[in-house]
Amino acid sequence: MKKTAFALGLLSSLMFASAAHAQAVAPAATAPAPTVAKLVYNELADARAELNQALAAAQAQRKNVLVVFGANWCGDCLALDRKMSAGSLSEHVGKRLVVLKVNVGRFDRNVDLAAQIGVSLKKGIPAVAVLANDGSVIKATNGGELADARNMGDEAVLKVLEGLHSKT
Repeated sequence: MKKTAFALGLLSSLMFASAAHAQAVAPAATAPAPTVAKLVYNELADARAELNQALAAAQAQRKNVLVVFGANWCGDCLALDRKMSAGSLSEHVGKRLVVLKVNVGRFDRNVDLAAQIGVSLKKGIPAVAVLANDGSVIKATNGGELADARNMGDEAVLKVLEGLHSKT
């Protein structure tokens, strides 16, 4: 009888401990997964392949390509992306340009592509170039024109982008 009572007591303790553990674990298991912010610049992308895709899309849509060199750690790059994704800038960009965002990492990724296109990264990022849909460079920023994008108004950014469409 003592063995049975002991066994029942032990079984009861194990069941209680198991239930307590399940309650402690259950909230974590059913909690929603943390939201991960979408990266603006694809850090794993093959920039040259994406450029070829952007040029093909631009040809099909009869648009130019806006190549934006930046990085996910760069506040001005993220600010420019937000500005170009809404309002009058979004309309301007959507009507005239196919946008390609190229990650430069810590200035250790795709800098050769920037140089090939004629974009200097020395005065900061974001730095951009507008290419005709045949791949020829129309114009690029080389003086840090957008490197303070977070403090620029939409009109100032629009002025820079419009200045890139015409050869001068």
